[in-house]
Amino acid sequence: MDVLPAAAEHSAALAPPRESAAGAQTAGPSALQELQELHELQEPQEANHPQEPPPRRIPMFRVPRRAEPLEPHELHPTLWFGHQLGRQADAACPSGFPILDAELPGGGWPRRALSELLLRHSGIGEMRLLAPCLARVQRSERLVMLFDPPAALSAAALQGLALDVEQLLVISTRTPALPSGDSLWALEQALKSGHVGAVLAWLPPRLRAERLRRLQLAAHAHDGPAFMLRESGAAERPTVAPLRLALRAQGADALAVRVLKRRGPALDRPLQLALPPVLNASARERARLAPTAGGAGLRGATFVNLAGQR
Repeated sequence: MDVLPAAAEHSAALAPPRESAAGAQTAGPSALQELQELHELQEPQEANHPQEPPPRRIPMFRVPRRAEPLEPHELHPTLWFGHQLGRQADAACPSGFPILDAELPGGGWPRRALSELLLRHSGIGEMRLLAPCLARVQRSERLVMLFDPPAALSAAALQGLALDVEQLLVISTRTPALPSGDSLWALEQALKSGHVGAVLAWLPPRLRAERLRRLQLAAHAHDGPAFMLRESGAAERPTVAPLRLALRAQGADALAVRVLKRRGPALDRPLQLALPPVLNASARERARLAPTAGGAGLRGATFVNLAGQR
């Protein structure tokens, strides 16, 4: 019967057309080519954009570690711990008294700075305290200048302290010829000159702070010790001097030294210094025998004004 062939023809007409084998072979390569082109667009073009070299590594230098931390003076000579004595950039001048040198920064009197000595009155042994340092300066063939001593000086007594009177220059500025405002001018100029070995000055009382500051600035050019003797009442006022000592007599040949200011910790107890005796051995023997030889007292000392000596 013709029913089945007609249905088969009808289903074949409704089915989608099949591609031939040749058509499949021609369509395949074009799809692969499109995938390759898409892949090439996504990848970086190495030919046009070459790869940059890796960054260069900078060599690191390692600082060797110290077994112990640095001391302050190794960083700068003017640095120190609070419990230590400060150091001096220049070599200090030994005082001649080991007990005192052990408590002074640098082991002696400072250079290029003021050293204040406070005393109730002159003549308690300040010259015997400073004589070893002044004599050391003179042995280096440098001049020692004394400004405004309160009394005439004894050449014999100074020679007994190993001082060369020929290398001493006494300057008196407290005269009516000089105005009161210019009394410290000569002292300031001597410090600024840098040609003086040591300076010892008895300053006027109640000196203003700005005048003392000018002297301290001038002392920076002075390669040597600079001693400023002031009244004991100055201890109540501040000072720019890095070293301040208070002196008090403890008998004829002893001196108590209290450190009021220094570059270092405070010192509570005063130092007891034994000074060279005022009289030599023969004079002390005569003084001992004088009461038994009729009660005659010692003759007055003869003072020589070095400013008038030649």
